[in-house]
Amino acid sequence: MDTKSQIIYIATNLFQQKGYKGVGVNEILNACNITKGALYHHFTNGKEELLIACLQSMDQAITTDIEVIFKQYQTTGEALYAMIEKLVKNFEREGTVSGYTFSSIVSEMASLSEPVRNTRSDLYAKIQGIYIKKLVEDGFSPENAASIALMITAFIEGGIMLCLTDKTSEPLKVILHVLPNLLKEF
Repeated sequence: MDTKSQIIYIATNLFQQKGYKGVGVNEILNACNITKGALYHHFTNGKEELLIACLQSMDQAITTDIEVIFKQYQTTGEALYAMIEKLVKNFEREGTVSGYTFSSIVSEMASLSEPVRNTRSDLYAKIQGIYIKKLVEDGFSPENAASIALMITAFIEGGIMLCLTDKTSEPLKVILHVLPNLLKEF
């Protein structure tokens, strides 16, 4: 792994664990075993530029994971069940939802930084696009699919935040069983 990729990987984990404000530049330097000059060589605008790189790296991993799951299943309900079940298993194994826990960073930074807010907005649009595509394949109109995709995103993001806050997988387990059944109501 090259130095820039290593910095992004380590900083992503630190930001997920402690939030943007909870991680100082010196902590990143120590964890990466690099100098300040090396950090600024790769991220000339500093910590916020590094955060955006971390978020973009997570974006790719998240959307790829969701796309793979959604291609494996015939219906949106089946795909959602498999995806949420995977989140539950990850949480129960690791005590967090690795790779999916960017919500706390967004809430912390979105009001402070337009580039960070835009990066998150782009990811939510990509995720909802995956949901919309599958919902349209299931026979929903594009308008209904867009509304349902927004609801799915809010359910899952809220569930992840509740799991992290309460230190239990129960919120995602509830969503796991309720959300696919809600789709049948539409």
